[in-house]
Amino acid sequence: MYDAVRMDNASRLPTFDNAYQRRSAPWVIGEPQPAVLELERAGLITGRVLDIGCGAGEHTIHLTRLGYDVLGVDFAPTALEVARENATTQGVPARFETADALSLIGLSGFDTVIDSALFHVFATEEQQRYARTLHGVCAPGARVHVLALSDRTPGFGPRISDAAIRAAFTEPLWALDQLEPDIYRADGSPEDRAQLGLPAEGLVDMTAWLATARRLDNSE
Repeated sequence: MYDAVRMDNASRLPTFDNAYQRRSAPWVIGEPQPAVLELERAGLITGRVLDIGCGAGEHTIHLTRLGYDVLGVDFAPTALEVARENATTQGVPARFETADALSLIGLSGFDTVIDSALFHVFATEEQQRYARTLHGVCAPGARVHVLALSDRTPGFGPRISDAAIRAAFTEPLWALDQLEPDIYRADGSPEDRAQLGLPAEGLVDMTAWLATARRLDNSE
C-alpha cells in the first residue's frame, strides 16, 4: 500500500496518520536505523540536529539520550503523539514539533539533518523543492544525511534510483559528498511479506541508499 504515497502533501497526510493510528507503519521498528547509528559513531552528526519526518521518534530520542541538541519534526499528528509517548516512557526529554517538510517555516540554523525514509515519498518536483527548503534551514557547511529505499530490489515502500538523489542535492546549493548502497530495516504486513517471499515475522533489511549532502554557500 505504501507504493502509492507519491501524491500531493495534503492528500498524503491521511495515509501516514492512519498508519500510526493503526500501529501498522512498516517503518516503525522501535529502534534507530543501523545506518543512523553508524553515522553517529563515525562523528558525522554534529551541532544542532533536525530529525525530519521523525515518525515515532526513535532517532530523536536516541540522539537526545546521547546529549545531542535535537528537534524531531513531522506533519502527521498521530506520529508526534506516538513519539512523545515513547520519549516519556523512556524518560528522555526529547523535543518534537509539527512541521511540513516542504516549507519548514520558522526553523533555521541546523548543522545536521537526518532524513530516514522521507525523501523517497516525494514526487520528483517535490524532491527538488525539499532540497531547496533544507538549504534554507541549514547553517553554512551543514550536512544532510538521506536514507532512502533503493529501486534495485523489491521492498515494502516507495523506492528510488540514485539519480533522484543526485538530481535534488546538486550545485549550486549542495555538494553530494557520499552516495552509497546501505540497508533500511523495516517491518511489514503479512500480505507484503508473502508477496516478497519473506518470513512471516521479524524485521527485514531492505536495500537502500545512504547519501550525505553538504550545504554550499554560493547561492541564495
